Amino acid sequence: MTRTLELEGIAFGGDYNPEQWPREVWEEDVRLMRQAGVNFITVSVFSWPLLEPEEGRFDFGWLDDVIELLHVNGIAVDLATATATPPAWLIRKYPEILPVTADGTHLEFGSRQAYCFSSPIFRDYALRLTRAMAERYGKHPAVRLWHVSNEYGDHVSRCWCDASAVHFRSWLRGKYGSIGALNEAWGTSCWGQHYLDFDAIEPPRESTGPVNSTQRLDFERFSSDAMLELFTAEVAALREVTPELPVTTNFMSILHDLDYFAFADAEDIVTDDAYPDPADPGAHIDASLNYALMRGAKGGAPWLLLEQSASAVSWRDVNVPKAPGVMRLDSYQALAHGADGIMYFQWRAAKFGPEKFHAAILGHRGEASRTFVECSALGAELQQLGALKGSRVVADVAMLLDWDAKWALAAPDSLPTNRLSWIGQARDWHRATFKLGVTVDLVRAGADWSGYKVLLVPNLYLATPELAAQLEAFAAAGGTVVVGAFSGVVDRNDHVHPGGAPGPLRPLLGVEVDEVWPLPDGQSGQVLMDGVRYEVHTVSEWLDAVDARTVAGYSGGELDGRPAVTNRQHGDGGAWYVSGALADAGMLTLMRRILDESGVPVRDGAGPDVEVVVRRGADASFSFVLNRGTTALDVAVPAGAAVLVGDAAASGAVPGSGGLRRLPARGVLVVTHDHSDVVRVVAESARLQAV
Repeated sequence: MTRTLELEGIAFGGDYNPEQWPREVWEEDVRLMRQAGVNFITVSVFSWPLLEPEEGRFDFGWLDDVIELLHVNGIAVDLATATATPPAWLIRKYPEILPVTADGTHLEFGSRQAYCFSSPIFRDYALRLTRAMAERYGKHPAVRLWHVSNEYGDHVSRCWCDASAVHFRSWLRGKYGSIGALNEAWGTSCWGQHYLDFDAIEPPRESTGPVNSTQRLDFERFSSDAMLELFTAEVAALREVTPELPVTTNFMSILHDLDYFAFADAEDIVTDDAYPDPADPGAHIDASLNYALMRGAKGGAPWLLLEQSASAVSWRDVNVPKAPGVMRLDSYQALAHGADGIMYFQWRAAKFGPEKFHAAILGHRGEASRTFVECSALGAELQQLGALKGSRVVADVAMLLDWDAKWALAAPDSLPTNRLSWIGQARDWHRATFKLGVTVDLVRAGADWSGYKVLLVPNLYLATPELAAQLEAFAAAGGTVVVGAFSGVVDRNDHVHPGGAPGPLRPLLGVEVDEVWPLPDGQSGQVLMDGVRYEVHTVSEWLDAVDARTVAGYSGGELDGRPAVTNRQHGDGGAWYVSGALADAGMLTLMRRILDESGVPVRDGAGPDVEVVVRRGADASFSFVLNRGTTALDVAVPAGAAVLVGDAAASGAVPGSGGLRRLPARGVLVVTHDHSDVVRVVAESARLQAV
C-alpha cells in the first residue's frame, strides 16, 4: 500500500510545544502561523508525561484542543506518538528501563530518551500509548502523518544493560543457530574466547584489552536492529488502527549508529533533521551529501526536511547564528535535493530548558524577531512552488553506502590506522564532485544502479562476494566503478580475505595490496599524476598493479615509484582504484578526469560556493542555482524558461543576451524549463570576454 502525505503545496512549519505555554498564547500562535504561511505543524513529541500523567490514566483534553485549533485554521498536523521520553513515574517504578554504558554506568532520568530500546517493559508501555494515540486521533482530519518517537539513537544508541544482554543473545541465536557457528564466525580460538553456550555471552562491555572485533561488529548490527524492532512495533500498532496514514521517524543526516536504509524500508516517508554549522564555510557541501542519503533511502523519492534551525542552535560549544540569507539558502538547498517540505525546530522559542537559546521561527522578540521576518518571507515564496512536489533529482553519479562496512571499519583498535573512516573518505570524494557541479546520490548494495554512469566507493573495508559481483556487473554493463583505499580487506565476519586485499574485488580492480602504509599524524605523502605532485594523507598502500594500468604513482618515501592510482577495463566499462587518501587538489583533478572519461559533464562556473541541482517532474524540469559566495555571478537561463523564485535580474553586462541573469551574493534562482534545456553558471572570465 502506497501512503503519501496529503498536503496542498510544499510543507512549511515546525515543531510546536504548546504544553510549554499558557492557553492564551495558543490563539496568538496560530494567528502568527497563518501570517507566516505555515501549513504543517509537529506536535506532542515529548508529551508522554502530560498525556499519561499517572499509570493508565490518559489526559488528552489539552491535545484535543490544540489539534482542533490548528485544524480550524487550516493547518495540518504531523502527530508524534510521544514515546521519545518515558515519564518519571514509569522510570521510578521500573528503574531497569534506564540505559547502561559499556563501563557499567547507569544513566539517570533528567534528560530525554532515558530508556533502553531492548527493555520489554518500556516497549509494552510505549505501545499502549501508541495505540491510544492512534485510536484517539487516527481519524481526525488534521492528522496527515504519524511521527514515531524522535531521533532514534540521538542520546542513546547502544545499551549494555541486562535486558540488552538477553536481547543480544536472542539475536545471536537467530543469526547463527548454533554456538559452534558463532565460535567459527567470531574466531574465538584467538585469545581463548571459546563459548560453550549462548548464555555465556555478554555485550562487548569494557574489558581488559581489545574486544573481539566480530563481537563488536555483531553488537553494532544488533543495536541498530533492536531500535528498528522497537520502531516497527510502533508502526505496526499505528497501521493496525490507521492503515491509510503515512508513518515516519526523523533521521539525523548520516548517523553512524543506525542503518537508515533498513529504517526507510519500514516507513512511508523519509524525514531528516539537518543542522549545518553556520561557522563552517563548507557545511553546505556536507549537507548536500546528507541529502543524497535522504533521496537514496527511498530510491529517489521526495522526502521532508522535518527539522532545521532558523538561526543558531543550542548544543554546540559555540552556537553561531545564521547570517541574513543563509537560512533561506539552506532551505532551498534541501528543496533542490528532493525535499517536499521545509520545517523547523521550533515554532516558538522556549523560555526555559536546554533549548531556550535555540533559535525558532518566532523568536523571543515575537513578530519583531529577525527569524520570524525571514521565515515568513520564505513561507510566502514556497506557496509559489507547488508544482515542484513529486519531482525527483537528476544524477549521473552515485556513491555506495554500506553500514556493515562502515561499522566494521570503525573498530576502535587493531587496525593499521584508526584515522580512516567511511564518512571522512566519503566527504573528501563528495567535496570534489560538488566543486565540479556534479550531483551525487547515496545508494545501497542490491539497489538498481543502472541509471548511473559512475559509482563511487570511497571505502569498502568489508566486502562480500555478492556485492563484488554486483560491482562487476555494473562495470561490465558500461559503468565506471571507483574504489578507495583499504577496501576488500575482510569478509562479513571481519575475517581477512584469503590472499589479502582487495579480496573479492581483485578480479574487478586487477590489483593486489601487499601492505597498508598508514601516515602518522602530521605527516603526508605524495602522488605524481600527469607530471604534478599531489598530497596524500592518512593512508597509502604498497600496491601491485597485476592486471591494471598505472595512472599515478607514489613519489618519494618508501613507496616511491609504486602504483598509487590504477585503471582497468572491465566489459564495456571500467574500474579505478585509489590506494591513498588524496587531499583536495589531487582528488579534484582525478575526479574531473574520471567524470570526463565516463561521459559525465561538469558544470562551468561551479565551485565550493555555487550549487546547481536539477529536479525532474513529469512535464518539466526545475533548476536551482544557489550562490553562497560574496560576489554576484551570471546565470544563463534558457529561452522559454519561467523563473519561479529569483533574486537575479536581467543582466546588462552582456548586450543582446536576454537569458543572462545576475545572481547576487547569497542569492537563489529557481526556474522551470523543458527537460532538454540546461541552466548554466557563466564563469567570470567568459562573461568578461563576452562583454
